[in-house]
Amino acid sequence: MVFSRHYVLAAGGTGGHMIPAHALAEALIRRGHRVALVTDDRGARIPGLFEGVQVHILPAGRLGGGPAGWLKAVRNIFTGRAMALRLYETFRPSAVIGFGGYPALPALLAARSDRIPSLIHEQNAVLGRVNRLMAGKVDAVATAYEQVDRLPKSYAAKTHLVGNPVRDEVLELREQPFPALTGEGVFRVLVTGGSQGATVLSRVVPDGLGLLPEHFRRRLQVTQQCRAEDLEAVRARYAALGIPAELATYIEDMPERLAWSHLVIARAGASTIAELTAAGRPAILVPLPSATDDHQTANAREMARAGGARTIPQSRFTPIELAKQMQKLALDPEALANAAERARAVGRPRAAEDLADLVERTGRDPGADLLPAEEVILRPIPNGAFA
Repeated sequence: MVFSRHYVLAAGGTGGHMIPAHALAEALIRRGHRVALVTDDRGARIPGLFEGVQVHILPAGRLGGGPAGWLKAVRNIFTGRAMALRLYETFRPSAVIGFGGYPALPALLAARSDRIPSLIHEQNAVLGRVNRLMAGKVDAVATAYEQVDRLPKSYAAKTHLVGNPVRDEVLELREQPFPALTGEGVFRVLVTGGSQGATVLSRVVPDGLGLLPEHFRRRLQVTQQCRAEDLEAVRARYAALGIPAELATYIEDMPERLAWSHLVIARAGASTIAELTAAGRPAILVPLPSATDDHQTANAREMARAGGARTIPQSRFTPIELAKQMQKLALDPEALANAAERARAVGRPRAAEDLADLVERTGRDPGADLLPAEEVILRPIPNGAFA
């Protein structure tokens, strides 16, 4: 007999945390369970995620900024923990799953205080700051990579490799063939800097594509995500080069764009790597050098070693270097298709289902979860109480 359970998913407000949480929510809902999301204001504003799921906004106590910053962070963490405890009184979760980011911290601390089973999922190849704080206190640690730096070996018994869940629409691309490419056909390039965009891609990519041989340049069709402040300059540069380009600050139909792309130029964020390997798309990756613990370089390791991607450090990411790597990877249709298959080979298409299995195994007896949950949204109000 299958019991319906309640689960709380807690994630910071970037796509890297929110997209795998959304994929897990879809898997749990398909199994008949009920899900609530704990996040911050940024996470609640990301379009297309968690539609129909109750969302609870908790204050995010970001650690930093000297003594005053630490004091404010601690106050926010305790406020968020109290709010999470109130949520658990009505929603009665079988388990709480943290995906990293500061909003996950009070939710996990509240679960520990309330003796609710808890798990964390690490999307990156380096254990993140909040997950590092909570790894010793949760019941299970799920990882996206076989090698995760800064994850103590003493946690091996409760560590489970599941992969990084992706949206169903991206997973469906895995069963589609790589887009046909002939010597004279249109060559589609997708450029994305993750949920926050990337100015360096806006600065380098147009000029790099402009250095390609004319016969190749005339075949290009580009879709590029840009920061709002870069949009007009990038549009003008592509127009001057005669390269057709569609630009946007946020690509809402990313699975569709990924489906038709022959090559992706991107940062090496966790969700980007997961989607590239799930769909089987070759890439040129430019890891964000300021990422905590240089985790994007670590994220790119597996895909690059398999031959599905080429990695260019930002310090060497110039128009000339990009044009050189583009020609090595893209001018031979057979080599490009081979790179696509190598990218696909390191994907973990069952990540959402494997994580859902782990969540169900870890969660407590569902008997306590059968009561109806009160539909509330807890938000901080100026006097420090709860609304």
